[in-house]
Amino acid sequence: MKNVLLSAGLALSLAACATTERELPQGVAATGDTPRVVHAAGVTLAGPGIAPNRLVDADDPALWADPSNPTRGLIFGTDKTNGLYVHDLDGTQRGYFGDGPLNNVDLRPGFRVNGKEYVLVAATERERFGIMTWLLDPATLEVMRYGFVPTDFGEPYGFCMGKRGADFFLVANNKEGEVRSYRVTAGADGPMATLARTMRVGSQPEGCVVDDSADRLYVGEEDVGIWRFSFDPAGTDAAVSVAAIDNQRLTADVEGLALLRDRGATYLIASSQGDSTYPVWRVEGDSHTYVGRFTIAGGAQPMVRSTDGVDAWSGPIGRYPEGLIAVHNQAGQPTGNQNYVLVDWRDVKRALSLP
Repeated sequence: MKNVLLSAGLALSLAACATTERELPQGVAATGDTPRVVHAAGVTLAGPGIAPNRLVDADDPALWADPSNPTRGLIFGTDKTNGLYVHDLDGTQRGYFGDGPLNNVDLRPGFRVNGKEYVLVAATERERFGIMTWLLDPATLEVMRYGFVPTDFGEPYGFCMGKRGADFFLVANNKEGEVRSYRVTAGADGPMATLARTMRVGSQPEGCVVDDSADRLYVGEEDVGIWRFSFDPAGTDAAVSVAAIDNQRLTADVEGLALLRDRGATYLIASSQGDSTYPVWRVEGDSHTYVGRFTIAGGAQPMVRSTDGVDAWSGPIGRYPEGLIAVHNQAGQPTGNQNYVLVDWRDVKRALSLP
């Protein structure tokens, strides 16, 4: 905890030293979206007790594309009231799982069950206090329930996944600042998880993302900033400050975090919920260089506002040859439902003058 407190002091110092001139964000047009997430009458959904035309509180997306044919892909999106949506890349809903109030969702490919490789999809479930999992068959795009992983540290909130070699990890945090990493394997009757590591931040976190190639975990502490941890289960518990809440580049709450790789560079993208912007940093070794921030407007959408979750896909996916960003959009509230909005990475690069 001492290391976290020291890093928190550094974060506050960085915020105090920030320039007083507020930089204007660059506008980027949305290039696609999902329908407003509502349970429409007459639609067959995969889950019991689904009410028709019920308002939905969306939260977090996750993207996947078939590496052998990137035109085949899916968008997963959580419903904080009762479940998980599955959409085609054009936004069409193809499935729904009424598996409880889900917060954040993430996925990793290559998870073997009975000798077959699947994409493991998982999300924090806030009623039974655990992590719900599903399996995506990449050959058929069929998604099926896999099983539930209980946690024992109160209500799990934020969530992401990571992979180290052949090992898969589920990373969940709670509102008290505890961050837990669980190693997950395929058991005889579903997923089996063992606690690999516990980390902490000083107050409520939510969004997180694992850089598998660099063995690092990024965690957003909602009212403080973004932290970086070693993802090695035997690594140091020291939290390194990446960016502090300064009400200029980053405005509370820090919500979703995502990583995107392009032309040998890695970019960290955050949801700055307080001002509905998306700041971006280029990750270079141990340094994180701020390169600008953007808003999402135009296209088929009005201004995208109050984003919770963010995800990014590196490389070709659907009709996006260089990468795709998906964000939660709360702009429909309180008169309509929320949804998920898509942004072409090429448009973000142009707006921020990235190579």
